[in-house]
Amino acid sequence: MTLDTFEFSTAPNRPLWIYDTTLRDGAQREGLSLSIDDKLRIARQLDRMGIPFIEGGWPGANPKDVQFFWQLKEEPLTQAEIVAFCSTRRPGKTAATDPMLQPILAAGTRWITLFGKSWDLHVTEGLKTTLEENLAMIQDTIEYFRSQERRVIYDAEHWFDGYKRNPEYALKTLEAAIAGGAEWLVLCDTNGGTLPHEVSAIVQEVFQFVEARNRALPEDARFLHPQSQLPPIGIHTHNDSGTAVANALAAVMGGARMVQGTINGYGERCGNADLCTLIPNLQLKLGFQCVSDDQLSKLTDSSRLISEVVNLAPDDHAPFVGLSAFAHKGGIHVSAVERNPLTYEHIQPEHIGNRRRIVISDQAGLSNVLAKARTFGIDLDKEDPTCRQILQRLKTLENQGYQFEAAEASFELLMREALGQRPRFFQLKGFQITCNMVPEVNDGCSQAMATVKVTVSDRDILEAAEGNGPVSALDSALRKALINFYPIISTFHLSDYKVRILDGTAGTSAKTRVLVESSNGHQRWTTVGVSTNIIEASYQAVVEGLEYGLMLQDQVKVACGETDTARVASSN
Repeated sequence: MTLDTFEFSTAPNRPLWIYDTTLRDGAQREGLSLSIDDKLRIARQLDRMGIPFIEGGWPGANPKDVQFFWQLKEEPLTQAEIVAFCSTRRPGKTAATDPMLQPILAAGTRWITLFGKSWDLHVTEGLKTTLEENLAMIQDTIEYFRSQERRVIYDAEHWFDGYKRNPEYALKTLEAAIAGGAEWLVLCDTNGGTLPHEVSAIVQEVFQFVEARNRALPEDARFLHPQSQLPPIGIHTHNDSGTAVANALAAVMGGARMVQGTINGYGERCGNADLCTLIPNLQLKLGFQCVSDDQLSKLTDSSRLISEVVNLAPDDHAPFVGLSAFAHKGGIHVSAVERNPLTYEHIQPEHIGNRRRIVISDQAGLSNVLAKARTFGIDLDKEDPTCRQILQRLKTLENQGYQFEAAEASFELLMREALGQRPRFFQLKGFQITCNMVPEVNDGCSQAMATVKVTVSDRDILEAAEGNGPVSALDSALRKALINFYPIISTFHLSDYKVRILDGTAGTSAKTRVLVESSNGHQRWTTVGVSTNIIEASYQAVVEGLEYGLMLQDQVKVACGETDTARVASSN
C-alpha cells in the first residue's frame, strides 16, 4: 500500500494514517529549539519508524525551515511524505497573487497541509474579515494548490470550539475545503478544551452532515472523495485538558482515519497528543495498522533518541515508553509478575521495545533481589544466605537515606560486593578540595581545585585538577589520575547531577543524597551517595559511577574473549 492509494474503512485491521508534527507543532514547546541538523535527524528517525506523513514546518516563515526542505530535496526520505504547512491566503487577495504562498510551492513537497478558520470569532476578530471572505479564502487557496499539482490536507483550526458555537458556519468551512479539492479534512481541537464525549459526538455529526448533503446532490455534483462513501476525516488534538490522547482515540472510534500528534507529546502550552501513547493503543488494542510490528518494537528507542536530540529529559513515567512503564517495586507485585506477567502488565513490553524492570527499594522482598540479580546476569539461589544478607543491607542503607530504585548501578555494585564479585579497579586514598569564592575573580564564578590520591595496581598516583565547582574539580582530578590506566574513561561523562536534602529541619547539618547519572554515549547508569557532607556524598556517587562504567567495559571485553580490565587492579 502506498500513499497514492487510500483505503477508508471504519473496521479495525485497516490502515490508519499517522501524521507527525513534532518538527512544527512540537517545536513550539517552551524551551525547545531545533537546529537544521536536529530536524533532519528527527525526520529520518520518523521515516525509519514508518510514519507516513511528517510535517516539516512552514517554508518562508524562517530561513531554517526553507533550508530544511531544500536539504530533503537533495536527500529524500525513504518512505515518508514530507509535508509543508501554511495558512490560507490573506483577505482581499487571490491565492495566485499572494506572495506568502510561493515559498510553500518552492519547498517542492507533494503534500501541503493548509489550515483555515472554522470559528466565526477568529474570522471576525482575528482575520478582521467577513465570514463569506473566509470561505472564499479556504476554497481559493486549495484550488490554487491543486492547480499546481499539489495534494492538500485541510486542517480545520479551532474546529470543535467553532462547531459548538456556530455549527452551521463551521460546516460551511468544510464544504468550502471539499469544494476546493482537499483530500483530507482534519478536525482540530486547537485550544485543547474539548472532552472525549464531545469529540465523539461531533465527529459523528460531521459524518452525518456530509452523508446527508451527499445524498441531496446530483451524482456529478457530489463533493465527496471519489474512492469513498465517506470523506476522509482526521483528528488533531492538544492536551490542555489532559485528554489529547483520549480525544484522538474517541475520534478514531467515530471514524477518523488520520491521527496527528507529536513524539513524546511535545507541543505548545501543555503539548499535543502523544504518538508514543497513541500508536500502541491504536495498533495493539484497537487493531489498526499504523506501522509494521518491527517498527513498533523500536518505539521506545525512538522516543528516547528524539528526547536526546531535543535536549529534554525523557519522562520516566510516560505510558508505554517510559523507563518506569513496566517497573515493579512491591514484593507481591514482583512475585506475581515472575509467575505470570499478565498479573501486572497490560501488554508485553517487548512489543514496543521497552523492558520489564524490577525496582529495588526498602519495600523489596526476596523475590525483588532474585529477579534483579537475573537482570545483572547473576543466578541466585533463594536458599543462599547471601540473598537475605543483600536484602538486609539494602533495607539498612535505604533507612539511612540511600535510594537504589533510582541508582541501579550502585545496587549492582553492592550485590557483587556481597557475592565477592566486585572488581577493584582503583582505591581512593584521599582527596582535598579548595574553593575560590572571591566574587571579583573569574567573573563571579566559583572556581575549585581538587587533589586526589589513588592507588592502581600497587602504584600511588597524586593528581590535581580545577573545575567550576567542587564536584567538577573532583571528577576531573579522578579522571586525570586514572586515564593512563583506563583510557576508556575518556568516553565517560556526567549527564545529570541531583541533590536532595533528606532532613531539612537539621539545617546545615542535614543529611544529603546525591544521584549522579553517567554515560558512555551508548548506555546510562546512575549511582548514589549519602552523607551529612555534600562533598563526601558526591564523591561516593562519582567514584561508583567510574567503577560501574569500567565494569561495563570489562564485561564487553570478557564477552569478546579479550583480557578483562579488572585484572590490572584486582590485586588490591
